[in-house]
Amino acid sequence: MKITATKISGTMTNLILSSMVLLMLSSCSKSSDPVPEPPQPAGSVPYYKLQRVENFAVETDDTDPTAAKNPTYFSLENKAIIEANFAKTARWDIGFNGLYNSFLSGNNGSDATNLGYGGPGTGAILIIEKAFDEITDIPAESLFKTKGTLIGTDNKGDFGEGTGWYLYDFGGTTVSNGVYDKQHVAYALGNGITLTNGTKVLPRTIVLRTAAGNYAKIKMISCYQNAFTPDTWFRTTPHMFFTFEYVLVPKGSTKFEIK
Repeated sequence: MKITATKISGTMTNLILSSMVLLMLSSCSKSSDPVPEPPQPAGSVPYYKLQRVENFAVETDDTDPTAAKNPTYFSLENKAIIEANFAKTARWDIGFNGLYNSFLSGNNGSDATNLGYGGPGTGAILIIEKAFDEITDIPAESLFKTKGTLIGTDNKGDFGEGTGWYLYDFGGTTVSNGVYDKQHVAYALGNGITLTNGTKVLPRTIVLRTAAGNYAKIKMISCYQNAFTPDTWFRTTPHMFFTFEYVLVPKGSTKFEIK
C-alpha cells in the first residue's frame, strides 16, 4: 500500500487537533479545581522564651459599648495579628471578643460557641488565681475550656462573669476613691490588686492550649495604651490596647519553663 504525502499530512493534522483538544480540556479542569489554602506558617516564636506584646489594639466604641464588635484574632505561635478570613483555620491561638472585645477564648473547631468552630484548631483556655511565675505545671486537660467569650470581667468588680483577667470598677470606688477620672476603669489582674476595703485580689494567669496543641501561659498586664500600672489607668486613657507577656512550651510538655 502506497502512503501519500496527503495522507501523512491529514494524519498529522488529526494528531495536532486531538492534542489541542486534550490540552484545552486539561486547562479547563485545572482552572475549575478549588485553590488550596496556603499552608499555615510554621511557628516563629521560640519555646521557653518570654515574649511581650504591647498595645495590641482591638475594635471598640465608647458611644455604643454593648454593641457586638468584630472579633480580633492573635497568633501566639507567630506573635502576629491574624485576619478575620482565617478564623476557621489554625492560624490563631487567642481570640478577643464580647464586651469591648475584652473576653478571651482559645481556638477550637469542635465547639459551636467558639470563634474557630468548623476549623481544625484544638485549642482551649483556662484561668488560674496564681501569679505568672508561680504557674510551673501544665494543668490537667480536663480543666481547659473550649467555649467562646469565656474569660473577661472578674466577680470582684462590677458586671463580673466568674474568675476574670480584669476587674471593672464602674463607680470608681471598688479600687479607688470615686473621683471622676477613676470611674469606668478596667484593672488587669496579672499582678493582683488591693481593693479600697482592704481585700487583696489574687493575681490571675491565663493558661492556653494553642490551636496546634502547644501550651502558653499568659500574664495580662494592661488594656490601656502605653499605660502599664494601675496608677496610670483613667477613664480617658486610650483603650483597648492590650499588653501582655507569655511563654510557649511544646505539645506534650508537663512544665512551663523560661530558659
